[in-house]
Amino acid sequence: MRVLTILVRFGTEQYARAEQEIDDLFRRQMPDIDRTVLVVDNAMPSGPLAAPGRRRVIGGDNSVREFSAFDRALQVVGQDLRRFDLIHFATSAFNSLYVRYLDRFDNRVLESILRRPRCLGHIDCYNEPVEILGCYTQHWIRTGFFLLPPEEVKMLGSFVTIRDGRRFFSGNPDAPFHEHAPLSETYRQYIIKWLTGVDIGQGVQWHSHFALTSETLPEFEHKALSILNEHLLAVRLRAMGCRPIDVTWVAAMLARGKAASIPWDTPWHRQLANRDRDALAVLSQRASAPS
Repeated sequence: MRVLTILVRFGTEQYARAEQEIDDLFRRQMPDIDRTVLVVDNAMPSGPLAAPGRRRVIGGDNSVREFSAFDRALQVVGQDLRRFDLIHFATSAFNSLYVRYLDRFDNRVLESILRRPRCLGHIDCYNEPVEILGCYTQHWIRTGFFLLPPEEVKMLGSFVTIRDGRRFFSGNPDAPFHEHAPLSETYRQYIIKWLTGVDIGQGVQWHSHFALTSETLPEFEHKALSILNEHLLAVRLRAMGCRPIDVTWVAAMLARGKAASIPWDTPWHRQLANRDRDALAVLSQRASAPS
């Protein structure tokens, strides 16, 4: 199986061992994978490309963090994308917060989604649904480490959904979202609490939280825009028929039988409830929203 890893970083001062940790994970858990690595460094300018090879580093596009960097990588890869069976997307912060799902990636799990319209990774969720741009959503794939078939990547087009945040942000740290921003109040509060280190009801805090002030407002807006793009990526994947698949759930299903017997249309909340470790009972509160 041929896999292209696209790893996004911003220099090597933080998460200096990220690439090595990913290499070790594949070597330990998926030793038979034929892998090519493309590192996109958002701290480097988008200048001349390194020579093609099994590993190369290119300058990125940090305008929308990892999402614009993924687009930059795909522009470079071009038609060669179809040489690969799966495209693996990762960020240098992949090994942060909850990481036990990483143990569940192996050859059999990857093979199970070949030629299927599925996005394989870790499903995160809110306790309640939120609304953005008229879409209701409650769950998403964590973009620190996930895989897609190349056909789904091509169909998606761009990983950036929102590039310009001016319609969303007010410029006021006391009320950072624009009054008429197309976001539900619940969503606004989830983002504000998460980025400022307040538990949103799940017993965990973001590792890089900060106080919201006039000085930190640009960082807040930049990170909030990434959150919006992460969640909208999942919305767009579902809209084109590519269902998010939780890797812990599918590994549990494969332990019981073959990939052909897996109920691939299992809704996200049932996947989480039927994990064989770290199961999570979450009520899907809007039956009419895509599952």
